[in-house]
Amino acid sequence: MQRGGGVMRTSAYGVAALGAAGLGAAGLGAAGLGAAGLGAAGRGAAIATPSLWPPDAGRTSQDAAHEAVFVARAVTKVYGTGDVQVHALRGVDFDLYAGELLVLLGASGSGKSTLLNILGGLDTPTSGDVRFRDHDLAHADSDALTRYRREHVGFVFQFYNLIPSLTARENVALVTDIASDPMPPEEALTLVGLGERLDHFPAQLSGGEQQRVAIARAIAKRPDVLLCDEPTGALDAETGRLVLEVIEQVNRELGTATALITHNAPIAAMADRVLRMTSGRITESVRNERRALPRDITW
Repeated sequence: MQRGGGVMRTSAYGVAALGAAGLGAAGLGAAGLGAAGLGAAGRGAAIATPSLWPPDAGRTSQDAAHEAVFVARAVTKVYGTGDVQVHALRGVDFDLYAGELLVLLGASGSGKSTLLNILGGLDTPTSGDVRFRDHDLAHADSDALTRYRREHVGFVFQFYNLIPSLTARENVALVTDIASDPMPPEEALTLVGLGERLDHFPAQLSGGEQQRVAIARAIAKRPDVLLCDEPTGALDAETGRLVLEVIEQVNRELGTATALITHNAPIAAMADRVLRMTSGRITESVRNERRALPRDITW
């Protein structure tokens, strides 16, 4: 590793470390620079309203003023070949609107992480159409998907995937160094409440603080969309609520379209809209009359 401009930079070792933390090229995480876009090309309580279906159902005139940043239609994902096939997604229709906070709720194996990986450009569907604004994600090659991730998407995963030998500031700078219009790492860390912990290493931070560094890393490049895969899954309830407060703050103050997946049903109360997934299908779509504050959510 070498330092440049006051930031410890990683060469092949650092990129490999982040790639390994992301669980591989297939995008089962790719939570480090791969997810960030340094790949081959870049080196209240639940509401009492009825279920709403299809995904656009229940949209208000206020929603109509918001652009659909994601539009997915008839999306399938099949793993394996021959007699051994796993149908992870079965004809999913999905929309996410600018400024919306959406929760995808479902048990393990329901397909929610597969859908999130496809939306994030970490995987591609077996069939169907997936568009992010004017980007055709279903038919894009790996270089195009790398550029898409780098320029538009911030990822937050269950495990923090920080490089242990880098400080909080330096972990965030790994992403800002490849972004076109990033906020300074110090600003991103201050936004998530870590302005006094800039030069602490991951081992000197609690689990909740490490997750907030991961959120700062995701938002520092000013992404159009924030995709969160079980962001509280490795945390206790009290710390998890603090992390949810940060995600809600990012959505509210920066207007970042946010999709959060969880198996934890009470978290759905903080969303604008909730989609429930079962066996690879979206089986329920519900709009919350008001968003609950994360601090009021218990589980």
